[in-house]
Amino acid sequence: MKIICIGRNYADHIKEMNSNVPEIPVFFLKPDTALLRKNKPFYYPEFSKEIHYETEVVIKINRLGKHIEEKFAHRYYSEIGLGIDFTARDLQRECKKKGLPWEIAKGFDHSAPLTETFVNKEDLPDNISFKLDLNGETVQEGNTKDMIFSFDKLISYLSIFFPLKIGDLIFTGTPSGVGEVKIGDKLKGYLEDRLMFDFRIK
Repeated sequence: MKIICIGRNYADHIKEMNSNVPEIPVFFLKPDTALLRKNKPFYYPEFSKEIHYETEVVIKINRLGKHIEEKFAHRYYSEIGLGIDFTARDLQRECKKKGLPWEIAKGFDHSAPLTETFVNKEDLPDNISFKLDLNGETVQEGNTKDMIFSFDKLISYLSIFFPLKIGDLIFTGTPSGVGEVKIGDKLKGYLEDRLMFDFRIK
């Protein structure tokens, strides 16, 4: 099972990160040990002093595919969830400064909290709104209509490089509003009006 994360897929987030708009999807991978399920707490790692949340709609691949045409990509997923791409921003900055890969800042244990249950895409609108509440205050809001690369475009593009397999997860990018978490914080994530996760930072 692969966890594939898309970077720079919302224009407002690109602006807040002072990055360039990509011409093709930008992606990186997390190991399966990054998953955090069942609303278990996230334990702040000792190697970072600046962990940021990035809330993302997640699609789950439901069939094997390689070199998938975009017009057929909708057949390769039927369920949608919500997750967080936790980022050790201080480590990421250091890696970027030195021109090094920055998996160390993205792939650490439990850096990918994920909803325990997924929602059938037929039960959601074409343009899906989602949000993150931090200690009862909404800090991130997004809608998939604002993605630079659609679900189908992402599936088609990714399948050029490796087969997509049943159970693979695609974190489809984060909107603006990313920020820092602290020990004691409580995070709640919503797809439309559905509460998808609810956990604490410890």
